[in-house]
Amino acid sequence: MTRNRSALALLYLGAGLTALAALVPFASRSLLAGHIRAGYPSYGTGAIDAAVTAYLVILATAGALGLAGWLGTAWAARAGRRWARAAAIGLLVAGACVAVAALTVRDTSGDVGLAPLLGWLQVLPCAAGLAAVALWRRPA
Repeated sequence: MTRNRSALALLYLGAGLTALAALVPFASRSLLAGHIRAGYPSYGTGAIDAAVTAYLVILATAGALGLAGWLGTAWAARAGRRWARAAAIGLLVAGACVAVAALTVRDTSGDVGLAPLLGWLQVLPCAAGLAAVALWRRPA
């Protein structure tokens, strides 16, 4: 992995950004609640809280799976596994799909379901993954 130190560093950066993207929504519950309230003004506090909780569970699950993917790929890269780059590419595609969904999927109100700031946070790990895959060199 000595040839791919930059890629490995980017894998760890991606893991950190994934953790950040999974944890920030918990710290900004009010942003998420405000977004839901704007889309559904007739919702009571209980319904808004339930929707916020559902989004937090979804984002935490995606974050945990993403973190496992980053750390597993970093382990494989450090261990010199030939399949590590292919795994990184596959996980990048999966992460990009999650990010695109977070930014574009509309709910029944007609607005995007996730607050845009939180949706854009899902893109940050993808940028690190794209850079890691781009810098990754095949073994000699």
